[in-house]
Amino acid sequence: FIIETNQGTYHCESLVVATGGLSIPTLGGSGFGYELAKQFGHHVFPTRAGLVPFTFSDQFKEVTTRLSGNALDATLINDRHQFTEALLFTHRGLSGPSSLQLSNYWHVGESFKIDFFPSQDLLDFFKAKKKSQPKVLLRTLLNEFTAKSIVIELQQLIWADHSETSIGNISDAQLEHIATQLHAYAVKPSGTEGYRTAEVTLGGVDTSEVSSKTMESKKQKGLYFIGEVLDVTGHLGGYNFQWAWSSAQAAAQFV
Repeated sequence: FIIETNQGTYHCESLVVATGGLSIPTLGGSGFGYELAKQFGHHVFPTRAGLVPFTFSDQFKEVTTRLSGNALDATLINDRHQFTEALLFTHRGLSGPSSLQLSNYWHVGESFKIDFFPSQDLLDFFKAKKKSQPKVLLRTLLNEFTAKSIVIELQQLIWADHSETSIGNISDAQLEHIATQLHAYAVKPSGTEGYRTAEVTLGGVDTSEVSSKTMESKKQKGLYFIGEVLDVTGHLGGYNFQWAWSSAQAAAQFV
């Protein structure tokens, strides 16, 4: 291989591509590795930001802005996956582990649902309180589980018409509707924060064209691909770092 740079020309028998992906360009992320792979005939899957916060442009953005900095444990659900972890409200939308994880399984234009109280059976809880504390307000009950500011926003979204109605005067059918919404509130992001804050890049060099033992290209002898430039993406928790180190170690045995 011959590599020409502004610091001279280099020659090598083995070339290891460890250029990463497009995420966090301020740290040097770029598409260089993908272009190099294509130069040698490799298929590169389309790339997009992964492990990245969601953004909103509708009424829900006003909610997340007011709640910016607040967090609760929630479940985010779509047709492909669901995650129960911390959900963080930001001035632009939703972040935190549950949002970042689901972003890997979300596409622009899709909706997903939020279960704000995954550890509670709210309908049973409401019915029990209706008998034992008929004069209490719903928001007072939910304050037991999360911050008052979050409950107030949920009240405006879901049961504004009953905000000052004691639970004893709310029908079981209405309580069921409220509980259902709190367990499966649908939102539709306008997008994500993109590569600027994404922790990984989804897509990349097709792994079927690279040896899983040596990381060497099956199309060009002496060419190796490791780390994020490949179409491999892990969940939060250090898995993407581990993949980078492990694939590097694998390649190092044969370079």
